[in-house]
Amino acid sequence: MTALDTTAPTVGFSEATRTWLRIGLLSFGGPAGQIALMHRTLVEEKRWIDESRFLHALNYCMLLPGPEAQQLATYVGWLLHGVRGGVVAGVLFILPGALVMLALATLYAGYADLALVGAAFFGIKAAVLVVVVEAVLRIGRRALKSQAAVAIAILAFVAIFFLAVPFPIIVLSAAAIGTLVHRLQPGLLAGGSSHGPAGTAVTNTLPPTSASGAFTAAGVCLVLWVAPLVLLFAVLGPDDVFVRIGLFFSKMAVVTFGGAYAVLGYIAQEAVEGYGWLAPGEMLDGLGLAETTPGPLILVGQFVGFLAAWRGASGLDPWVAGATGAALTVWVTFVPCFLWIFLGAPFIERLRGNKALDAALSAITAAVVGVVLNLGVWFALHVFFADVAETWLGPVRLFVPVWGSVDLAAIGLSTLAALALLRLKVPMLLVLAGAAGLGVIRTLIVGS
Repeated sequence: MTALDTTAPTVGFSEATRTWLRIGLLSFGGPAGQIALMHRTLVEEKRWIDESRFLHALNYCMLLPGPEAQQLATYVGWLLHGVRGGVVAGVLFILPGALVMLALATLYAGYADLALVGAAFFGIKAAVLVVVVEAVLRIGRRALKSQAAVAIAILAFVAIFFLAVPFPIIVLSAAAIGTLVHRLQPGLLAGGSSHGPAGTAVTNTLPPTSASGAFTAAGVCLVLWVAPLVLLFAVLGPDDVFVRIGLFFSKMAVVTFGGAYAVLGYIAQEAVEGYGWLAPGEMLDGLGLAETTPGPLILVGQFVGFLAAWRGASGLDPWVAGATGAALTVWVTFVPCFLWIFLGAPFIERLRGNKALDAALSAITAAVVGVVLNLGVWFALHVFFADVAETWLGPVRLFVPVWGSVDLAAIGLSTLAALALLRLKVPMLLVLAGAAGLGVIRTLIVGS
């Protein structure tokens, strides 16, 4: 580690804690908005970290599975105050949104059958579809800057939508393609990564941190992650819903690269089609709730865990079961995030200027565009049509909507949401609130 720079700002731990809490309370708008908020607060306002170090940390977090914004907060907290700073920053980034999502999931499970509540979620689904489309456009503009990147995105979409290839295989394949392309024609994928200039020089204006302390913390995180799963498996057996929740979201924490929307595609594929924990429309409801709360969008997993336990746990009051499932989901989703940061941060400088790694990352980012497009098409089919049949022609999977089940009101609401969000640039929270209100008005005027 380099010596302490005498010009480095002295950041008090209590001041940092208050700042991380403020960021956690204001972190709406998905990963792009959350990263922008941290940049404005940490780099421009507080000047606790310089631009190049911020981008360097972001590059590393983009390489990891899980929510990059929460991991970035943990990384910067670690740089400022060591392990305790990383823990406080990461936890405060999650906690406000997790508490809000728990309350909303409880309300949803208890009252989703009420006509007006259902009508509000009908409007939210139509608007969330536009949010996903906007994500495709935003990520695509940054990621698809070469013909090779466009080809990778198309291949990823075909693989997941028509061939049902699991998302982790798509990510690993994209990384391999990116590395191969770099070997055959260096620079062909240049500019495809949206993660900042990996070769920018870093000025160390922060206190040196302890690598040994980080390794110890990583070991503690590993135990905290694995021990509850082993205990649940030993006591309840492999078929219990809590064991399945713990194992599924633990696997998600390891294999889901590519940002929040790509993770959502993986959750939707497995939780809806694989485990049958909830219906496609309910997945959209959960995404709508996650969009309206602070914190990582992956908190939609908490909603899934709540409903899975609410419906599937035996011998427990549904409210207790749902809260336990939600807490377990949050635990196994985010404890690994701290593990990745504390384990890898001491070696982050070794990643600088690695062109092969940058090419692999660019290919993954391009593939994510195709995966998010798959999520948008899948959501659109289930929002606009009440009945969608799934059929196979050999190895090819097709989703065939029943045209008589088309919902013109949903199409109209999505069109209005698109106009407001994409053309008029209305803030996302206002669009979602307006769509929920229109859904209620529709029900009051014309009925269900």
